[in-house]
Formats: sequence, structure tokens, C-alpha cells
Amino acid sequence: MFVAFFESIKYVGHLFPLAFLRIFIGYSFILQALAKYRGDFLFRPRIAEQISEALPLMQGPEWIKNIFSIYLVPEWRTLAFIILGIEFAIAISYLIGYVVRPMAILAALYSLFMFSISSGGFERYWLLLIGINLSFAWLGAGRCVGFDYYFFKRRRGLWW
Repeated sequence: MFVAFFESIKYVGHLFPLAFLRIFIGYSFILQALAKYRGDFLFRPRIAEQISEALPLMQGPEWIKNIFSIYLVPEWRTLAFIILGIEFAIAISYLIGYVVRPMAILAALYSLFMFSISSGGFERYWLLLIGINLSFAWLGAGRCVGFDYYFFKRRRGLWW
């Protein structure tokens, strides 16, 4: 398996710069998740406050605003655990390069959610992250310097 890890540089070396970007984004996700885990994100309703502040400014349809206000704001603890779990899963996947395509789609959806509730100038950051994650999903960024190449050689499929 480790031979395939280093062999990936030889055969899909054109994805090498994308691998560095993937590892950097994974590192930033792990830093975000650890900061939330060590802080009071799970114990204080920060995500509910953020959603409540963003609801009047949100430009989506009314039914999305209703879903956010009826289901997400009261259940902020569950949402906080889901957000933290998603961030850890994306970070681990990006760092080791395993199952990057499905995690990139999940990361793009997570970034879209965070874009919809963001304020204070972070909208461009989340838009950039959506584009980066969609390019990871399209190009299969885990094939170079990642364990996706090992599984891609053995089982050719959409997810590798």
C-alpha cells in the first residue's frame, strides 16, 4: 500500500500541486475543528446566534429561512456536533487522501451552508472554498500523494 502511495507521484504527478492544496485545506479544517472542540462551540449557542443574525439578511427563498429558524436554531447542540464531526471527517480525509471525492462534495455542501449563514466579510472565503472543493471532487485530488491511488488501481470507480 505504501509503495502505491509513492508510486502515485510517478503516474499522476500532474496532480502534485493539487495534493499540496488538498493537504493545506485539510490542515486548515483540522485547525478549525480543534479550535471549536477546545472552545465553547459545543456548549454555547454560537451557531444559533449566527443563524439568527443571518436570517434577516439571507436572500434565499422563504422556505429555507423557515427551515433554518424552525429546525436548526432550536436544535443548535445537535447542529454543533454535526458541524464538528463534518469538519473532522473532511480534515482526516484530505490529510491522508482517502475518499476525497465524496468528502469534497460534502465539504462543498458544508461550505455552501456556512456561506449562507456567514456575515462580516467571510462570504468570499466560503465561495472560494466551494470552488476548491468542487475542483477536488472533479479532479480526484486524493490520487496523488494519497491512498485513493491505491484503491483506484485495484477498483476503478467513480469514488476514487
